[in-house]
Amino acid sequence: MKVRGVRKKLTGVVVSDRMDKTAVVLVRGLRKHKMYRKYVTTRAKYIAHDPQNSCHIGDKVRILECRPMSRTKRWQVIEIIERAIGQEPLKQEEALTEQAG
Repeated sequence: MKVRGVRKKLTGVVVSDRMDKTAVVLVRGLRKHKMYRKYVTTRAKYIAHDPQNSCHIGDKVRILECRPMSRTKRWQVIEIIERAIGQEPLKQEEALTEQAG
């Protein structure tokens, strides 16, 4: 009997967090070329829903396939596996002072 509702899970690195409640995740993988039998690196960018805006550039995250939330958003961030080293998110006041000065 087939199991209904099995969703794909992928692991990748956040490459952009500029949008509100959205993160762009780069997923890399290895595939064997059909004809030449060599391993080829593949990469794909997925736009994922991040409801708490907790992802930042460089974070390693796990994403889950979900229903379409917009034209391009079909994935959801389910957990942050590893935070980026030395990247503390800026507070609202610090960001404003950097822009002004």
